[in-house]
Amino acid sequence: MRKAIISVSDKTGVVEFAKALASLDFSIYSTGGTLKLLEKNNVRVKSIKSLTKFPEILDGRVKTLHPHIHGGILANKENPEHIKVCEEHGIKLIDLVVVNLYPFEKTIAKESVTLNEAIEQIDIGGPTLIRAAAKNFNSIGVITSTEDYDMVINELKNNKSVLPQAVKKELAIKAFKRIADYDTAIAKYFLDQNESKVSNELPLYLNNTFEKITDLRYGENPHQEAALFKKWNSTSTVIKQLHGKQLSYNNYLDIDAAIEIVKEFDIPGAVVIKHTNPCGAAQAENIQLAYKKAHDADPLSAFGSIVGLNRSVDLQTAQELEKTFIEVIIAPSFENNALKLLTKKTNLRLIEVNLEELETVKYQFRDLLSSTLVQTIDTKRVTAQEFNTVTKQTPSQLQKLDLEFAFKLVKFIKSNAILIVKNGQTIGVGAGQMSRIDAVEIALKKAGANAKGAVLASDAFFPFKDSIEQCAQYGISAIIQPGGSKRDQESIDSCNENNISMVFTGTRHFKH
Repeated sequence: MRKAIISVSDKTGVVEFAKALASLDFSIYSTGGTLKLLEKNNVRVKSIKSLTKFPEILDGRVKTLHPHIHGGILANKENPEHIKVCEEHGIKLIDLVVVNLYPFEKTIAKESVTLNEAIEQIDIGGPTLIRAAAKNFNSIGVITSTEDYDMVINELKNNKSVLPQAVKKELAIKAFKRIADYDTAIAKYFLDQNESKVSNELPLYLNNTFEKITDLRYGENPHQEAALFKKWNSTSTVIKQLHGKQLSYNNYLDIDAAIEIVKEFDIPGAVVIKHTNPCGAAQAENIQLAYKKAHDADPLSAFGSIVGLNRSVDLQTAQELEKTFIEVIIAPSFENNALKLLTKKTNLRLIEVNLEELETVKYQFRDLLSSTLVQTIDTKRVTAQEFNTVTKQTPSQLQKLDLEFAFKLVKFIKSNAILIVKNGQTIGVGAGQMSRIDAVEIALKKAGANAKGAVLASDAFFPFKDSIEQCAQYGISAIIQPGGSKRDQESIDSCNENNISMVFTGTRHFKH
């Protein structure tokens, strides 16, 4: 008769699973709460003590850590010497180990959990059973997820109560992955407890594993492979695609850029993204007007773009959206009549994302030279109350609103970055240039005659007056920049000569 050990914290489906095993002539051994539950439901089950001949001790901390358990799990059934040793010591061979672990991750998610409570939820016997069974997958099956119960029973029924080798190997891979995630959660918890001893916001160690969500057609280019993974501890489903063809690697990059920007808007706001840069962004009293202003900021670049919105898409907004070829639309929701209209475009991807429930990302990673650069996310906001006016001319209240809006957005543009804003609407963007004067010229050229009376934001300081003189020629009325250059006075003097107000923020927003 084949033998199975069942010891689970998550009891979902375990009674039905155990009954199915019993019907396949398995002897079942169990512990603690699992044993009581199976007995209560009239499942043929024996206590683990019938194998160990030793009681559970230390408040249940030691119950399966015994040679009669691990010998039966680790014995190679194809090795005569292993079988001989087991027979000599009365060790019964185990065929199936079914274990899921104490809910450590759920315990530490509670705000009020104490250190001692967390420690008590660190499973010792469970991971040891799982690791042993996974190591010996040639001889034994190991189940760590309730989702695999039905599959295992079907395989046993179809193969005379024996799991195929390929299935056992697949289950072992899942088991090792589960142990890795569990140990990572424990390590992270203790590292977080110790962060007060670290000199800055970055911890001494960072642990993470990833689970593939889906393969993508290719990466940035057709010759590159790509896939979307999620972090092991993420509860977010990332995004919800309502309509359209499969998202590409580049789509995901642009979607991320769009979401990050629209999260910054407190009132209805919209952004049009091209190659992760905003080619148009605006805020207004309603989402339809915000989108129209964002689109009109650069209608040429808006063709084939990604659009992000921070309010639900109604029919009027959908009617504006459908006028332009758009690759992806991201919004918190889509009203039914808007969805009906937009889904007529077969290839248009419609993405729903709950901006309020997005998980907070603390760190940004970039791999290089077999190492990884890590930094905290640039979440710094500068309000008008923090502006340091350094010119004779003081910006008006309306200009301050535009300056605040412009400096909020400029951090999302590749450096060197220049952004021109007028009445809550971007009208010119200069992104990713090798010199700041080139970025200024591109942004001003984009804005054209509309630049008169507009404000300009720079992600870093203006070290020379040539940029100011260019702004004056186009009628820029106010400038916001970090300040901090040795040549600040040159720029200040040029602003005064041209009746341009300028404020310093003391904050730089480089984006490489």
